[in-house]
Amino acid sequence: MLSGRLPETAATALDGGVEALAAVRLELGRPVRPMLASPGSSVTDAVADLSPCVIEYKLDGARIQVHKVDDDVHIYTRTLREITDSVPELVDLVRKLPCRSVVLDGETLALTDDGRPRPFQETQSRFGSTSDEQVRALLLSPYFFDCLHLDGEDLIDEPLAKRNAALHRAVGDHVIPGVVDPPPIEAEAFGASALAAGHEGVMVKSLDSTYQAGRRGKAWLKVKPVHTLDLVVIGAEWGHGRRTGLLSNLHLGARDPDGGPPVMVGKTFKGLTDELLRWQTEEFPKYQREADDWTVYLRPELVVEIALDGVQASTRYPGGVALRFARVVRYRPDKKAADADTIVDVRGLLPTAQG
Repeated sequence: MLSGRLPETAATALDGGVEALAAVRLELGRPVRPMLASPGSSVTDAVADLSPCVIEYKLDGARIQVHKVDDDVHIYTRTLREITDSVPELVDLVRKLPCRSVVLDGETLALTDDGRPRPFQETQSRFGSTSDEQVRALLLSPYFFDCLHLDGEDLIDEPLAKRNAALHRAVGDHVIPGVVDPPPIEAEAFGASALAAGHEGVMVKSLDSTYQAGRRGKAWLKVKPVHTLDLVVIGAEWGHGRRTGLLSNLHLGARDPDGGPPVMVGKTFKGLTDELLRWQTEEFPKYQREADDWTVYLRPELVVEIALDGVQASTRYPGGVALRFARVVRYRPDKKAADADTIVDVRGLLPTAQG
């Protein structure tokens, strides 16, 4: 997780064994796998579980990791892809920070004229563009929430309380909005303010926690409203790996309010238990209308409840929208396809900035 690259890690293990692996440390200019958060049930519960803690806005932006030594700046994505040349405005800002060397974790996003977040895919589109025209048309703003190194001192194994203090020294006003160890009423109000500002929810983080690169533990919890939709299963793909021989990835359709066939809005295999996979494989052939080597296409009769983090505009599907982070909650045998949510309902979840 600290080397960021599996081939190099394998070579280190083969050449030097456990001792060489233990010697791997944070290295300026070499990105590390980002620490991840687990879902939290509510703001109040998360604060109670992790106190002393900090609660921060959870932005619908793109994760970035910044490395700076004097004027040499490198910026990486969540997947450790370098995007330095695509984000000159971020590079310029980081060069001006009041520190000689720093490693920062944060988010970047594009904002509307009134300061609200633009759709995620608009921010993401900047990562492949380098033209001055594209940069000027969609400027990115950074919001940093962690500091892994500052002016010669590695902080990755220090508690968040110390890293947070270093963060404020390093980036000043570019810290993500947050409050330290708030009482429950203040925490709930802060969560409401995050949603009112157009953000996804909040992050609650233990101030005693170290930075666990690449790990998804319980020291960071994300709390956000969960949208659910009742959608029609219109197909399923045969699985791979341990799901070989089982119908897995679902094709999901929203009801056409004008009486046409369901409008496809996404796919998912997340949330499917082994029991559900076996059930689908036995049950879906009863609804088959056609099939090829990869997919069984179904008559639009089965309704499934899907949880999702939102929707985004998309040209991939005919309805012009796509589900974000969709996962199966349960099947709804109590509902018919005529009871499913419509494509109008799905489009209604688009962020205001998308229109």
